[in-house]
Amino acid sequence: MPETPTPSSAIVEIGTRVLRTRWLMRAPIRLYRARLGFLFGSRTLMLEHTGRRSGATRHVVLEVIDHPTPDTYVVASGLGDRARWFRNIQANPHVHVTIGTHGPASATARVIPQDEADAALRTYISRHPRAWERFKSVLATTLGTPVTERNTPLPMVGLCLSRSPCRVWPI
Repeated sequence: MPETPTPSSAIVEIGTRVLRTRWLMRAPIRLYRARLGFLFGSRTLMLEHTGRRSGATRHVVLEVIDHPTPDTYVVASGLGDRARWFRNIQANPHVHVTIGTHGPASATARVIPQDEADAALRTYISRHPRAWERFKSVLATTLGTPVTERNTPLPMVGLCLSRSPCRVWPI
């Protein structure tokens, strides 16, 4: 007789499917383009980047993991280093960021070092413990490895808005 899935395994399965369903993950982009990004609050942003091969403008909506300074945002790649947007920003770090009702702002993206990624993840976990408990197994399944607070395998990117110098990343 087949085993009935527990709620947590069902959440992991559904969450993993959602992350891997491109059309579903791209649906919020239409809302951001219609200037309705405020509906998502301050926990998401839309990243406009350039395709590394095509040179075409691309968009993705990402959750904000940390916001350590007024002009710095940290996002994570839930699909690891194989996410298209992640590979694109490594090839060309000049991006635009749309947050809530604020139109696109020029920014520079950089993959943050391990110690900063760990600090950003700890901050996220302390602010959103219930969301983290539900989502960490989804990330582990998607990444194919456990996601830990120390030496996290979750790649993170710092986005520094260009209106101010970005010499220090105090995470």
